[in-house]
Amino acid sequence: MPRLSILELGRVREGGDRRTALDEARELARQAEDWGYERFWIAEHHNMPAVTTAATSLVIAHVAAGTRRIRVGAGGVMLPNHAPYIIAEQFGTLATLFPGRIDLGLGRAPGTDQLTLRALRRPPGNSDNFPQDVQELQAWLAPVQPGQRIEAVPGSGTEVPLWILGSSLFGAQLAAELGLPYGFASHFAPQALDQALAIYRERFKPSPQLDKPYALVGVNIVAAPTDAEARRLATSQQMSFTDIFRGTRNLTQPPIDDIEDYWTPQEKAQASQMLAHSIIGGPETVRAGMQALAERTGADELMVVSDLFDFDLRLRSFRMIAEIAGAL
Repeated sequence: MPRLSILELGRVREGGDRRTALDEARELARQAEDWGYERFWIAEHHNMPAVTTAATSLVIAHVAAGTRRIRVGAGGVMLPNHAPYIIAEQFGTLATLFPGRIDLGLGRAPGTDQLTLRALRRPPGNSDNFPQDVQELQAWLAPVQPGQRIEAVPGSGTEVPLWILGSSLFGAQLAAELGLPYGFASHFAPQALDQALAIYRERFKPSPQLDKPYALVGVNIVAAPTDAEARRLATSQQMSFTDIFRGTRNLTQPPIDDIEDYWTPQEKAQASQMLAHSIIGGPETVRAGMQALAERTGADELMVVSDLFDFDLRLRSFRMIAEIAGAL
């Protein structure tokens, strides 16, 4: 069975508040390390009222300070939004405060809409420089070279592990070329999953960081004592995806009895396509789904998303997932 990790967005529930969302993320990470999860990653998104992880490095510090062993990192930082030098300083600081526990996953999407991208003061064309920016960032995190006049402090010499994240073939090719671990975002964009993993493995070139391919696969999992309860709990996420297509900005909503009453046939088709690799059910259903995904992808690690309305039930879901994986 692949290793298990968690992707966190710090979602704000209807009737809740942002501070509670951030503290719940920290509490989830604290418990997850006792359940055997490998890492806990924070995703950068902007202008989304239900998501509190825009200042990604700050949220990582909040989570890392409340945990002891679990690796904490970015899943990911959208590098075109930032100068590589600044990210080297931020993650070098994190690596100095929490040595041996910080990861830096990198994506080239803006993590937001075009209007907000202008507010970030970053030209849309910055994504074209993503490969060069990754290598520049890698250089800032490396030991200082003779004659080097600019140094990331802290940052230089920390060699924070870099990951390439993506949902297309571009990221797979870049990760293979640079010899970096690769994470595919199949929890919301599953269409190119198999082809991307094949390209990554076929073209991988060993590097000082990694001697052979290492693939992480994102997956939505909702675990509950029964299939029926899990399907009902999953309606909160299904409504969130439906709201994306509607252009509405709701907080995470409580589950409903029948999702068919909420979405139109077109919205159902769109959301179902994005959530195609979701695993929703009781222990046997989740066990079979995880095993099938692991066999299909050969993933070294599964990064689990389990966005539920009720925090206690969310904890239960992640605990069950860990227990089920341990029994495989």
